[in-house]
Amino acid sequence: MWMDMDLLWKNLDFLLRGAGYTLQIAVVSMFFGFFIGLAVAVARLWGNGPVRWLAKAYVSVIRGTPLLVQIVIVYYGLVDFGITLDAFTSAYLALSINIGAYLSETFRGSVLSVPRGQLEAAYASGMTTWQALRRIIFPQAARVAIAPMGNTFIGMLKETSLVSVITVTELLRSAELLIAQYSVYMPFYLGIAFMYWVMSTGFSAALQYIEKRLSRAY
Repeated sequence: MWMDMDLLWKNLDFLLRGAGYTLQIAVVSMFFGFFIGLAVAVARLWGNGPVRWLAKAYVSVIRGTPLLVQIVIVYYGLVDFGITLDAFTSAYLALSINIGAYLSETFRGSVLSVPRGQLEAAYASGMTTWQALRRIIFPQAARVAIAPMGNTFIGMLKETSLVSVITVTELLRSAELLIAQYSVYMPFYLGIAFMYWVMSTGFSAALQYIEKRLSRAY
């Protein structure tokens, strides 16, 4: 087995390229998922009856079904309706929709964690609803949301491996292609496991640093 580790070093650049795609997918999906989650959270908190119901149904369906099923529905299922997306676009769309549902609950919970008395005090001082939210509620809610948002991103980083089933050449798919070429398993699986660990711990350390900086600011 240890002799086979030479294959890992020989193909390290190929695996690093796959790791780059993994990071790209995670970052892009987190970016769009952020805005989806924010819109859904606002709809659930301040929308009218039908809008609130639709937002709640979206969160329930997405959180109640496996991400893998959502990915294959986007990539294969939409073809039945005449919508054909390439693998990367399907990955971005499915992961953004998925992460948006989870972030919406993070945002909603963060807003609800701010004492209602602060909103009432803002009204008493003459602020409009939008001014109160922008100046008082959202800044405090953002501080509460930082940690769960970071954890969601780290979880999404690892779940990008699921898009390998639709032939996206991210880190896991890169390893599978090398395994098919050399008929050797363990070196490549150990290699990508280490890469996932490095990326996850790196973002965890960055998240802890951000939290400490924010705690000093308050």
